[in-house]
Amino acid sequence: MSSKKSGSKLSLQTRRKLQPYFYIAPVMILLLLMFGYPLIKSIIMSFQDYKLSRLDKVSWNNFKNYAAMFSDKNFGLLLKNSLLYVISAVLAQFLLGLGLALTLNGKFKGRGIYQSIVFLPWAFSAFVVGLLFRWSFNGEYGVVNDVLKKLGLIDTGISWLGTPGLSLLVVIFAMIWIGIPFFGINILAALQSVPSDIYEAADMDGCGTIRKFFTLTLPYIKPTIIMTILLRTIWIFNSFDLVVIITEGGPANYSQTLPSYMYTQAFASYDFGLAGAFGVLLMVILTLYALIFLRITKYDKAGDF
Repeated sequence: MSSKKSGSKLSLQTRRKLQPYFYIAPVMILLLLMFGYPLIKSIIMSFQDYKLSRLDKVSWNNFKNYAAMFSDKNFGLLLKNSLLYVISAVLAQFLLGLGLALTLNGKFKGRGIYQSIVFLPWAFSAFVVGLLFRWSFNGEYGVVNDVLKKLGLIDTGISWLGTPGLSLLVVIFAMIWIGIPFFGINILAALQSVPSDIYEAADMDGCGTIRKFFTLTLPYIKPTIIMTILLRTIWIFNSFDLVVIITEGGPANYSQTLPSYMYTQAFASYDFGLAGAFGVLLMVILTLYALIFLRITKYDKAGDF
């Protein structure tokens, strides 16, 4: 009798230990099907001569795609554009989003209306934003040139999308505009979770506004800042839609980034093998970035007081 009770008790304990895994099993299966298989497939294609124009001649070519990728004459330009695009966009989004969150965290008349307006860009799709900036910065009939002419800043229209350097700048402006609400929403939520009594105690001790921000506010919202910067960097580095819609990578690849070039190789040249090699490179870069970034920022200790 005692052995049966112990056996049933052990079975109950085992079921309780396995219960969380049963709950997450459907999600894990969906993730494996939706993301795991394409990921494995892309890695396999990166070692193959895989072109949609000749699927009957798919064959293994070892590291030929990787050699072609690193020897591509545009590779240095693509890497430079990608780094400039990501660093400038993330930095500007963070600073503007932080300022926006600090402003909206205060109490003033009509704050709800302002929140709905400033968070509006996050509701637009990248396609709509891309078309908006493409038309606005058009060299012939764009509204930007028209405003600059009326202000007397320029005499003739600037070919924003056809000038090396300026074309990438337009894409960066678009990415900054669409991403500010992401930082604003998350940082504002973190600011509203900071206990008000610590500010009252700081005021009694004569602590100034700047000192309160760096010694009280910033440590409390540090975990949110770290995670938002990490996620936004990964999303921007992987994004290609704005580049394709606004400039199509031109002129002469001067606004092209690694993801947009990968997209071009896959759906313009139909070279899925070379596109797979670029995809693997992006995965390696972002994995190393995430590990190094979390270690440098000490995310596991963020928020400890």
